[in-house]
Amino acid sequence: MSPILAQLGALAGGPVPNAVRTGIPSRIIDIVGVAVRANSLDTSQAVIAFAADQCSAPQATPIGGGRAMSSPEAAFVNGVLAHSLDYDDTHLPSILHPSASVVPASLAVAEWRGASGAALIDAVAVGLEVTVRLGMGGYDSQARQSVYFERGQHATSICGAVGSAAAAARLLGADADGIAHAMGIACSMSSGIIEANRAGGTVKRLHCGWAARAGVTAAQLAARGITGPPTAVEGRFGLFQAFLGDHADFEAVTAELGERWEAENIFYKPYPANHFTHTGIDAAISLRSRDVRVDDIANATLEVAPPTVRTIGEPIDAKRKPETGYHAQFSGPYTVAAGFLGGGGLGVGMADFTDELACDPARRELMARVDVVGDPSLMAIYPCQLPARLTLTTASGHTLVEEVLANRGGPDQPLSDDELATKFADNTAGLVDASVASRIHDDLSALAAAPSVSELLVPLLDFTGKQP
Repeated sequence: MSPILAQLGALAGGPVPNAVRTGIPSRIIDIVGVAVRANSLDTSQAVIAFAADQCSAPQATPIGGGRAMSSPEAAFVNGVLAHSLDYDDTHLPSILHPSASVVPASLAVAEWRGASGAALIDAVAVGLEVTVRLGMGGYDSQARQSVYFERGQHATSICGAVGSAAAAARLLGADADGIAHAMGIACSMSSGIIEANRAGGTVKRLHCGWAARAGVTAAQLAARGITGPPTAVEGRFGLFQAFLGDHADFEAVTAELGERWEAENIFYKPYPANHFTHTGIDAAISLRSRDVRVDDIANATLEVAPPTVRTIGEPIDAKRKPETGYHAQFSGPYTVAAGFLGGGGLGVGMADFTDELACDPARRELMARVDVVGDPSLMAIYPCQLPARLTLTTASGHTLVEEVLANRGGPDQPLSDDELATKFADNTAGLVDASVASRIHDDLSALAAAPSVSELLVPLLDFTGKQP
């Protein structure tokens, strides 16, 4: 059996099935929209300023950056933007966010090299597949949990660096061996810890940007003759041993490689919050549609798969009193409240996650009545889905139950083209003129026919100073 990187390199340098290619423009549109909206964050402006200060060669322009910089720096900025709102897509059951590093890396290199839309589509497709496959290598099917996650590692950035390298190297014209070397180099650059999920801090917003930057850098170095070890994934001192120890699933990385594409199973996010909260939001929206009034709720219990409680329900006092809109995105009580009281975007949108609303007395009052508990019975489908059950007791003593077992935005409940267009419009509203945003959406939808990517995003490259 050839080394894993050789097999992934052959995939990344080969043809992409039409069924996979068809779905890629929507992935790119989704990430571009999220990146536009994230420009309004202080952290985003700090990163844009940092990248500009590097005074690098003008190769690509980050979204909203206003000036060209090197392709690694542009990839870094766009990757930070793509992941900063927790609105980027998710693969299950690996529980990682593949598009937020691969798409930014690919956009930067495609702009720099003047690649065609078709070439960009193929690069994103193989980058996503590599990222997800490496993520599945860290999925423990017995424990139904990511080993990366259990060890405090951010699989999104670790695997995303390697997937971004594959995409970037393909766009630079590398063959299968060259792509394998780029990925082997990126394995030495992979990183990311998720302590910020537990203890706070904004550093997690940087992870996908750093992964995108690492991937582009690795591809550029490989193009100049730097080589990576062929067994950089499965070797005694390789990526899997370093991050996963004896718990790596090598078979999951290569099983039916090229025949079954995991990239087709990536879930879009309909709501700008941690994905563990989404079925709870759906349950709240459903109960709201049944004319349940907030002041009639005596108490509520959100039941979820036990491994997710620590992310969205612990410590419960803090989750009931998020201090910022960002903290609210990781709060089960807040997102349930948003399902009842919100209404932006596709039911709950970015407008529902402001610092002011996180501290809103009406929402705090409802949050105080919401518990988050683990239900082992939900493990039967977790984490292929992220199910939830919301049980309300009314002031009159009645019990109402809403159970949501499949995530909206996944293969079982896909978002329609109109819904994805609504999400894009919501993300660009107030930052980009509506007619310009609509044209960009249409141009990216027709990406396969574009002779060059360079001009497609020009209207989005400088809208600094505008606020939503």
